[in-house]
Amino acid sequence: MSRPRIVIVGAGFAGYRTARTLSRLTRHQADITLLNPTDYFLYLPLLPQVAAGVLEPRRVTVSLSGTLPRVRLVLGEAHGIDLDRHTVRYTDPEGRDGTLSFDRLVLAAGSVNKLLPIPGVAEHAHGFRGLPEALYLRDHVTRQVELAATTDDRAECSARCTFVVVGAGYTGTEVAAHGQMYTDAQVRRHPMRAGMRPRWMLLDVAPRVLPELDERLSRTAERVLRQRGVDVRMGTSVKEATHDGVLLTDGTTVDTRTLVWCVGVRPDPLVASLGLPMERGRLLVDPHLQVPGRPELFACGDAAAVPDLNNPGAFTPMTAQHAWRHGKVCARNVAASLGIGERRVYRHRDMGFVVDLGGAKAAANPLGVPVSGPAAGAVTRGYHLAAMPGNRVRVAADWLLDSVLPRQAVQLGLVRSWSVPLESASPELARVPGGPGGRQDGEPAGAGSGGEPARAGGGGESAGAGNGGEPAGTGSGGESAKAGRGGESDRAGRGGEPAGSQPGGEPARSQPGGEPARNQPGGEPARNQPGGEPARKQARGEPARSRPGGEPARSRPRGESGARGAEAGPDVEPPAGQPPPGPDVAPGPVKRSDDSPEGDS
Repeated sequence: MSRPRIVIVGAGFAGYRTARTLSRLTRHQADITLLNPTDYFLYLPLLPQVAAGVLEPRRVTVSLSGTLPRVRLVLGEAHGIDLDRHTVRYTDPEGRDGTLSFDRLVLAAGSVNKLLPIPGVAEHAHGFRGLPEALYLRDHVTRQVELAATTDDRAECSARCTFVVVGAGYTGTEVAAHGQMYTDAQVRRHPMRAGMRPRWMLLDVAPRVLPELDERLSRTAERVLRQRGVDVRMGTSVKEATHDGVLLTDGTTVDTRTLVWCVGVRPDPLVASLGLPMERGRLLVDPHLQVPGRPELFACGDAAAVPDLNNPGAFTPMTAQHAWRHGKVCARNVAASLGIGERRVYRHRDMGFVVDLGGAKAAANPLGVPVSGPAAGAVTRGYHLAAMPGNRVRVAADWLLDSVLPRQAVQLGLVRSWSVPLESASPELARVPGGPGGRQDGEPAGAGSGGEPARAGGGGESAGAGNGGEPAGTGSGGESAKAGRGGESDRAGRGGEPAGSQPGGEPARSQPGGEPARNQPGGEPARNQPGGEPARKQARGEPARSRPGGEPARSRPRGESGARGAEAGPDVEPPAGQPPPGPDVAPGPVKRSDDSPEGDS
């Protein structure tokens, strides 16, 4: 008799804990498969420290294959689930489709950035849900300070040194606190930047910072922020965003080049495609984390609306703390459904919250006891070290080095602005030229034939110092984003159709001699073509002149041999009315729709 097959979709806090616990409980009595876009578990609460240069990116990631030896890892994004046939359809990083069969399915797809219908936000703001976004923000902030130091225009210098964070929940508060320290250090240690005053603004329509915590901790956090020079504005949000600044709801105009969106999260769009009962975008489950009427289907984390037995009629919030505990109970109940152990209901006890404010400052209430100052800082870092499933020594070593050495304020330019659109169903993956949002550099484009499906997020659960996602800090009832990746257009299909709307295109094919036309558009002659006539600045999809058969010459993706590289933004012709793409402008408009459900925060 074959062993039962268990498929877990997503490796966030809930999915990772489920896989780890199940592998221990089943002990080779079941085949466990983990489907995730990346090969690591991301410890989201420490992501602000990555953006501020305290921790290196790999410190907050834990290898899935290295820590889950009895679990089969499949890299890919789920885009369809057939509950009747017990199959999950997915697309791997190279664009190939695959199918996984299951006897038990655990949906731990996590969440994505929540959008509100505010003009310009989708185009000019960036979220903070994945490692690519943190790396981009670190480079972007560093670049703005360096550009401000080289200009003689005082207004431009002030705009580049102004950084606006929307959402005063856990993530937004930590980003503003760490960001102010990071930019102050950049200016203080550079004699040529004397007189520059970096300014961080924290906005929220809520009446106070960290509304999830008690008022004492909220006052502590706000006091630390104001002492550092952060401009905290409660009861205020963004009314409109442009490339040069933002218009606030109080009528104030703020000139800035940086808008960080931390207003909250919504469940991954994959769960809505199942057609099952939902609760504000989350899949309804019973206290055993099982979907009623579907004994083979379990859900946990941000994707599941789990009844709160300690508060009848309510559901557990979308927090990392709950997701981590969901995973353990879900694993036990999946094993019980296979005859291993007994079922349990999910019941939690509040362990308190911690918020890292940078340096030795923090706000915490472990076990309900409010703590502030250096004691709170020690509690906060101790909690993170205990909660992390790996890399504890490396994280502690980075903290020690940061306390005695200056941070390296350099921009690597690995992630560009258009690679991390706010409206993305894959915040854990950076978009690359010539491919879908999750494709890696150098991989072939056009492997798929169709539009962007809804997918399952792997990085999973809400951030927030080991605790949770942010409140809906900029209003309620906002319309949510489309389930696609930033409105990316349909990719070129098979059979030699031109790659329309792709930033970078594909290599020119079927040329005699096999060598592609280089730097098109750009005017460099295409070599080995009969007659030797150069391809004259051919746009994407335009037939190559003097080419047998007139097949369209597709431009080579930026970054491949013969191309101008990842910085070749101006080669992409923008649509009418759009600025040319550069370091901070995406190559093309961001499409939006408002038909997806919006989740809790």
